[in-house]
Amino acid sequence: QVRLVESGGGLVQTGGSLTLSCVASESHFSISDLGWYRQVPGKQRDLVARITSSHTPLYADSVKGRFTISRDNAKNTLYLQMNSLKPEDTAVYYCALSKVGSGTWDYWGQGTQVTVSS
Repeated sequence: QVRLVESGGGLVQTGGSLTLSCVASESHFSISDLGWYRQVPGKQRDLVARITSSHTPLYADSVKGRFTISRDNAKNTLYLQMNSLKPEDTAVYYCALSKVGSGTWDYWGQGTQVTVSS
């Protein structure tokens, strides 16, 4: 069973920064696609950013230019650097892993709360 453990969430003021981390137990981490999603109560879970095994990133329009997704395969760790945070970024953030050839997100972390105060 693959485990994904997020950390780094917290309370920050508008304009501030946070870095989220996600450590995976997956032995094939380096060849897996990875992603960050976020969810607010009563709404669907939305993609924030994803990164392929070849390190190609993709971002939601709402975070382009403010968030940066990266990965360190040697540490089995996924990151999300979040700058210029806005109150609308407040959500529970989840990391996800897609196994090679899966076409879907196979594993999810437990989530970490990010709250941006105005």
